[in-house]
Amino acid sequence: MKGIAVSPGIGIGKVFIKEELPEVERRTIENIENEIEKIENVFVEVEEDLKNLYEEKKIKLGEDKAQIFKAHLMILQDPEFSDRIRNNIKNEKMNAEYANKLVIDEFANMFESMDDEYFRQRALDIKDIGIRIKAKLLNINTSKLSEVKKGTIVIAKDLTPSDTAQLNEEYVNAIITEFGGETSHSAIIANTLGIPGVMGIKNITNEFKNDDLVIVNGNDGLIIKNPDIITLNRYEELLKEEKSEKELLKEMIGKETISLDGKKIEISANIASLKDIKNALDNDAEGVGLFRSEFIYMENTKLPAEEEQFEIYREVLKKFENKPVVIRTMDIGGDKEVSYLDFEKEMNPFLGYRAIRYCLDEIEVFKTQLKALLRASVYGKLRIMFPMISSMVELKKAKEIFEECKNELKEDNKIYSNDIEIGIMIEVPTAAIMSDKLAKEVDFFSIGTNDLIQYSTATDRMNANLKDLYTPYNPGVLRLINMTIENAHKEGIWVGMCGSVAGNQDLIPVLLAMGLDEFSMAPTTMLKSRKLINSLNIEELQNIKNRVLDAADKNEIKKILNIN
Repeated sequence: MKGIAVSPGIGIGKVFIKEELPEVERRTIENIENEIEKIENVFVEVEEDLKNLYEEKKIKLGEDKAQIFKAHLMILQDPEFSDRIRNNIKNEKMNAEYANKLVIDEFANMFESMDDEYFRQRALDIKDIGIRIKAKLLNINTSKLSEVKKGTIVIAKDLTPSDTAQLNEEYVNAIITEFGGETSHSAIIANTLGIPGVMGIKNITNEFKNDDLVIVNGNDGLIIKNPDIITLNRYEELLKEEKSEKELLKEMIGKETISLDGKKIEISANIASLKDIKNALDNDAEGVGLFRSEFIYMENTKLPAEEEQFEIYREVLKKFENKPVVIRTMDIGGDKEVSYLDFEKEMNPFLGYRAIRYCLDEIEVFKTQLKALLRASVYGKLRIMFPMISSMVELKKAKEIFEECKNELKEDNKIYSNDIEIGIMIEVPTAAIMSDKLAKEVDFFSIGTNDLIQYSTATDRMNANLKDLYTPYNPGVLRLINMTIENAHKEGIWVGMCGSVAGNQDLIPVLLAMGLDEFSMAPTTMLKSRKLINSLNIEELQNIKNRVLDAADKNEIKKILNIN
């Protein structure tokens, strides 16, 4: 079967299906004794699971991190908790699934309403216990993605960014999903972790069962279920070759990224969390071209405080020493939901209340982040980038708020660097068209191709049915990119690219000829891109660039670039 190749590489392993738990409804039961026996058996099973998890994680992660499972065990063994579920069954004659739901909701709501942060956090533990009990009652395997075994291929209807952030690249060999495309945030995180991925395969969870053997080719989107021995051997050889190629690329570590005719290029990493830093540095990142700060919000249960954010930004800057680090201000909305912000449901969330639009409305939330960034700036070379700017009005307002934050910190005798570059993402067509004006107000542009393609082609990048329309080879998109670079250079500012196109080996020569100064990409692609750039002469690429910009459609462009 064939899907959308979203993250390169070959993965071979046993299937783990991420089951989705259905909603439960109240039913009146006649045999109360049977229902009580059912819940008692589940309590025993969950208790055993938690004990095993505690022992396993204590060995792997240490006592501190294993304590969470001991805490869950204590909740389960608390008579006040378990007796409430039993009493709901006995007194209300309701099914065990619904009795469990009522008690979990009641306890979670009680904890969430408390003033003390410690007790509010306990609501998550209650919900976790509820999910375990519910899954057992429904006979559904809900092992967490963070707990999968080595050599696993994860299959799911969809993976949220938070799901994907749980994936351990040492244990997960590949991911396959029904929904999503090459620029979905699940795909982006898979790329960052170096996990092969294929998406957009309808009914994929019904095509497999747990422990099926599967080959995933993230290079061309091919999925092979229970392969014969000849096919398996062939792909195992390809996997060895892939690993050998990665070893050879290590010779690029420590080398400059510089074209044959002497232009120095910056190859930077796209990262989403502190745990991505090691992978970026191992692949010799010359900096960070995109730190997705929204994941700090997405992995939290409430708005992260200034101090919490400061600690994270400081750590990133310190780890990269004096290498430049571009931190994008919170880009919430679209496919990046944050439950506690309670966004209204929108018909077109990608075009709605998100990113800088939210920040310019919720100024105190924005200021909290900007102050944390300013305070961290003394620990490295910070660059701040505003996302989804579509007008000069938005940019000027964001800059005004930034200046207010500096003044307020100064009044509080808090130090910050006076050498911070301010930039914007060019991802909205109006920003590209107005780039000659916007360039006068900032220190740099970073082209976000994932959304620029989506907005300029009116194509939902999450819709697998539109994969032929959503393409970086659209000549209109490439003209917008070229225009942006030219306008920026006229005003003396540099231009980077942090969308997935930056790591596209077929388009790197064209982007280089356009004059792109910085390429920011998944860490696993950086050394390969450095090797390519170091083999190219920019002057000799001008003819190809001109032909591409003169092309009428994507097929003509692919022909010029010799893409099959």
